Amino acid sequence: MALTMNAQHSKDCKKKCDMNKENCEKKCCETKKTRSAVFQYEKDIKWDDAEPGVVRQVMGYDGQVMLVKVKFQKGAVGKAHHHYHTQVSYVASGKFEVTIGGKKTILSAGDGFYVEPDTEHGVVCLEAGMLIDTFSPMRETFIGLK
Repeated sequence: MALTMNAQHSKDCKKKCDMNKENCEKKCCETKKTRSAVFQYEKDIKWDDAEPGVVRQVMGYDGQVMLVKVKFQKGAVGKAHHHYHTQVSYVASGKFEVTIGGKKTILSAGDGFYVEPDTEHGVVCLEAGMLIDTFSPMRETFIGLK
């Protein structure tokens, strides 16, 4: 959902133009900001195929941050890759062999990991489970923007 509003608008001129960009004195209504709905309901959000045995569900996001649930079948691989986004992940369930920048460890439910931008990383699912990934900035390709 693309909304026509930015943070400056909400502070400076919301009362003056009441979200009517034709009457906006500051022209701040012309800035587009991509963001998710305020509330996300799992039953309403589709799961996208990521890799064999891996599906993901994009939850809340804006241009600065994104939350993604990633479900793995046992034996599924999140292939080694890198991206310019900072990533922090939480193991919600299951067990994973996680490799980050050549370092490898086993993580289980309740554990987490941090990936610096442009650092190669990947996972192998040892017991079916789910990762909760956060990215900054958002992963535009996950919502079809790039």
